This record gives sequence, structure tokens and C-alpha cells, in this order.
Amino acid sequence: MTLQVRYIELLKNSLLNEPYLENEVRLLYIFTMLATQKKVDVDVVREIGRRLPDWVKQVRQARQEGRPWWTVTLTDASGSAQKINLRNVCEFSHTMVGRKRLDNITHCLDIVRTENVPGDLIETGVWRGGASILMRGYLAAWEMNDRKLWVADSFEGLPVPSLPQDEGWDFSASKEPILAIPLEEVQENFRLYNLLDDQVQFLKGWFCDTLPTAPIEKLAVLRLDGDLYESTMDGLNALYDKVSPGGFIIVDDYGDFEPCRRAITEFRQARNINDPIEVIDWAGAYWRKSR
Repeated sequence: MTLQVRYIELLKNSLLNEPYLENEVRLLYIFTMLATQKKVDVDVVREIGRRLPDWVKQVRQARQEGRPWWTVTLTDASGSAQKINLRNVCEFSHTMVGRKRLDNITHCLDIVRTENVPGDLIETGVWRGGASILMRGYLAAWEMNDRKLWVADSFEGLPVPSLPQDEGWDFSASKEPILAIPLEEVQENFRLYNLLDDQVQFLKGWFCDTLPTAPIEKLAVLRLDGDLYESTMDGLNALYDKVSPGGFIIVDDYGDFEPCRRAITEFRQARNINDPIEVIDWAGAYWRKSR
């Protein structure tokens, strides 16, 4: 591996919190014991990898695949099962997209770099900033100083659904507070990796307000992670025409969120886009713009 590739792979490991993944399993164990009013075994906490290897294996696999892992099924004395969501006390990675979708980002950027596809990079919907941090790290590693990274988010969580296409998909801050990460926290995460500088431009607000007027001329990578139909369509309507031929459109939630997939399908049909969609994993997909 070159030094650049070694750095980028280390960055992925850090963003996924893989060096400290066992600490997240420790918290999962502790809060499961508290929820069931059982005694926490300090030996299990200290030796989590040896005492609960299946837990560690399952969480590690889910982290690689970008799948949920923080729901525990508890069974009471009567045999009744209850699921509890421990996400708010266990999840500390800087990204939830998983290894394959991080690898897809660097795959697209490798092509952008080697073929000199013109344009900046943007992610619409960033959570704690992990995928965007990876893109900025890639630019730094390969000294691509002539491109900007645009980081677009409300930094207040997802909007309350306002369109019929998003009915039943409410992930707003009142429902999922863990998705509402403030701008200052995302900026601090960039700073932790020494990647907060003038090449990173933040667009704070709802996509319908910020994206149409953003001073972006060309894009080499458009990464959409807005989950909802409205958010996805806002990103496409404002930014698709700015993607250079040979550039990439990455859709984080294509296989996971029906409203997102519907927006992609309708937009491609309306614009007569026939570039093939490639599956990344169970959730993500992308295509390369031919014209």
C-alpha cells in the first residue's frame, strides 16, 4: 500500500470506531443488564471479547455492513419478548454507513482523481460527518487542493414529513433525537481528524433553502443521504445538472428507504437517465453520469 492508501484505510477504521468497538459492546451489555434489573458482571465488562464473543462478532459484522446493531430482544419470565433500543447510549462511531459504502466513496474518488473529472464534492445529509470527513481526508492525502467539499445538513435532524410520499417515515428530531447533530459537533469531528479548513464549506439549513443558491459550479461527486423523498428530490433538482460527465451520484438509502428509492426512480424517468444503477450493499447504490 502507498502511504496515501494506508492513511485512508486507517481513517475508515477510525470513523467506524473499530479500534474501540468493544467499548460499545460493553455499553450494550451494561445497559441491557440495567434494563433487565440484573447485576453487571465486572469480569464480563473487562473481558468482553472473551466472555461475549458472539456479541462482539455480531456488532463488528453489523458495523462493517452499516446495519443497525443496538436493538436487544429481552424475554421475561412469562416468555414475552420485548425489544429495547439502546442506540442513544451505545453508538459512538462517526458514521453509520459501514465499510462497503466507505469503500465505494474512495472507489469513486479514485476514478475522479485518475481521470481528472472536474468538480467539487458534496454530501447532503451528514449526521456526525463521517463520510464527509473521509472525502476531505482523501483530498488531503492526494493533495487535491483545488476542490472543495460541501457539507449540507439542517444540523437539526430530518424534517417532519410534509409530502404524501413520505407519510409514515417520520425521523424528525422529536422522534429520533440521535439524528439531530449540531453543526458545532460536526465541525469538531472534522477538527479531531485535523481536517477542518477552508476547503470544507458548510451549508446549514433545509435543502430546499440552501442547495438551489449554493455557490457550486461543478460537482464530481454528489452523495445523497437525505432518507426522505422530499430531501432526495431537493438534492437532485438543485445539484444533478452540476455533476460533470464522468462524475458520480451516490445514494445512501436507495435499498433501505422506499421514499428515497421512489424519488430516484421518478427523477431518472423524468430526465430520461439510463445510466445503470450499481448496488453497493443492502442500502447504498450509485451511478456514473454519462452525459
